[in-house]
Amino acid sequence: MTTPIRFDSRVVIVTGAGNGLGRDYAEAFAARGAKVVVNDVGGTARGDGRDNGVAQAVVDGIRAAGGEAVANCESVEHGARIVEAALDHYGRVDVIINNAGMLRDAAFHKMSDADWDLIQRVHINGAFQVTRAAWPRLRAQRYGRVVMTSSAAGIHGNFGQANYATAKLGLFGFARALAIEGRSYDVRVNTIAPVAASRLTQTVLPPPVLAALTPQKVTPLVLLLGAECCPGTGELFEVGGGAIARLRWERSRVVTLDGDEEAAPEQVLQRWQTLQCFDGTDHPGSVADSFALIGGAAGVDGGLAQ
Repeated sequence: MTTPIRFDSRVVIVTGAGNGLGRDYAEAFAARGAKVVVNDVGGTARGDGRDNGVAQAVVDGIRAAGGEAVANCESVEHGARIVEAALDHYGRVDVIINNAGMLRDAAFHKMSDADWDLIQRVHINGAFQVTRAAWPRLRAQRYGRVVMTSSAAGIHGNFGQANYATAKLGLFGFARALAIEGRSYDVRVNTIAPVAASRLTQTVLPPPVLAALTPQKVTPLVLLLGAECCPGTGELFEVGGGAIARLRWERSRVVTLDGDEEAAPEQVLQRWQTLQCFDGTDHPGSVADSFALIGGAAGVDGGLAQ
């Protein structure tokens, strides 16, 4: 029988925990013994306004169920204050769930500077500020779990979401780099691309679909990625509706320009169909894999990786 996953003595920060997925994460961690910092500014789905009661309502529910939690209403742009709240109340931090987010959808030709900047500030800079503030603690205690929240829009692109897609794929790159830096300290960093009923999806998905996409079908993966027994790091998962799948890069057949010819775009065009062929099993997973390909083609035998 599998040992139940518990978080006794662990301190978990969940950003954007006032509603939807974040709320379910916070409640689930608390139900399994964690001390939870419930962070939410209480704004709208577009990032407008504030309501300190939103985070407090989640905390009240957790405490009524016998759990332990504290509310924090700082913006993730002031991530150090969120981490300070965890340290002030509980003396440590072990798990960070970077979930806070918002939308400012617009076709690119209509997108304002404010639409672009606010999304990057909340999603990218917010995750950076919270994680950076906690990182020295995680390294020093040689333990930590961090989860970034990406999106299908970030992985594949989506009309009207150039700002959001940029931020969401950027978070995966951020997580990959941190997974490498944290590996020797047992700080594991993973990324999810969840689909669930929330304020961010209720305007684009029909009610029958939303009814099937409950947050509770995403939370089990997040709990595992936040657990001591988390088996991986640097990985990306699609999750929603009861389905979980890991995604990875795949490389097409390689086109090599003849070294005896002057390189020209016509050579690439002639071989275009080769670049569209993915019938191999080449799945690069590191910068070294990219250097190996380029270095091999250039005849430097991996010297680029030095």
